[in-house]
Amino acid sequence: MWIKDGPSLMITAENLTKRYGRNLSPALKDVSFQIDDGEIVGFAGLNGSGKTTTLRIISGIIVPTSGSVKIDGNDIVREKIAASSNLAIVPELPNFDITQKAIPLLRYYAGFYGMQREEANQRIETLLKNFGIWEYRNRKLRTYSQGMKKRFAIASALLSDPKNILFDETLNGLDPEGVRNIRNLMLEQKKQGKAVFLSSHILSELQNIADRVIIIKKGSIVKILDRSDIPNLGASSIRIMVSNPDSKINEILEQYGTVQQSGSEIQITDLKVSSEKAKLLNGELAKSGYIVTKYDLSGEGLEEYFLSLVRDSYE
Repeated sequence: MWIKDGPSLMITAENLTKRYGRNLSPALKDVSFQIDDGEIVGFAGLNGSGKTTTLRIISGIIVPTSGSVKIDGNDIVREKIAASSNLAIVPELPNFDITQKAIPLLRYYAGFYGMQREEANQRIETLLKNFGIWEYRNRKLRTYSQGMKKRFAIASALLSDPKNILFDETLNGLDPEGVRNIRNLMLEQKKQGKAVFLSSHILSELQNIADRVIIIKKGSIVKILDRSDIPNLGASSIRIMVSNPDSKINEILEQYGTVQQSGSEIQITDLKVSSEKAKLLNGELAKSGYIVTKYDLSGEGLEEYFLSLVRDSYE
């Protein structure tokens, strides 16, 4: 199982399986992971891989066929009210009454959390100002741009100041400034000790902010990467310059991969060795009497690594 021991697990999913029909392959198969307090966890997978099903189960929208989800120790199925009280989800496509104005609608939502009017008004004003919507508070939501609607959806999700926040493809459709603002929001929630779960196709953002990245394929988790793993996902090529190359140098280089040489400049691709082994080439060449004036080991990014894990899903 992908579960670590720890005293402060905020969201824990254990052995989640979801079937929608007897003769259909399960949408989820024995999925287990946890999200700690003060942690951003990324969730990456192709369309149909099980990401949205996972988030819908965690948020209590649908019930798993087997397995369980606990929010702050409360089971999302058997203790739904307690589990949901500190959980919010920002869906990819927000669904709210666009004929309403921002403040009355948020006051209505505040009633579900038992917030007093003065407390609700202060919280609403703070959120709308933080998300740049305050000056549009007297306009109906149908007049909002797509980005503004998404910001309103996030503001409504944060109304109760939840400890655990799920973002389902929230970055989709945002301009660069919008992406930056959401990124900063997530980092701020992390600083406040909250658990943040981000499902996203924008792998560069997951690489930038996630403490861990869960990769799911065809309903099963295939890899969980710690942040420290991401810079060392694997070497894709080596570029070197050697002042005194000769015909014998290829005997060494070909052990590492496919060699392309142009004078003193050499590139090695289709590596046959691990990243750790590739780092030893410089020293091996020096021991053999070659003068290396440039050595550059290029590693895979998260996107390349992700595609290498899920590639056969395209076939």
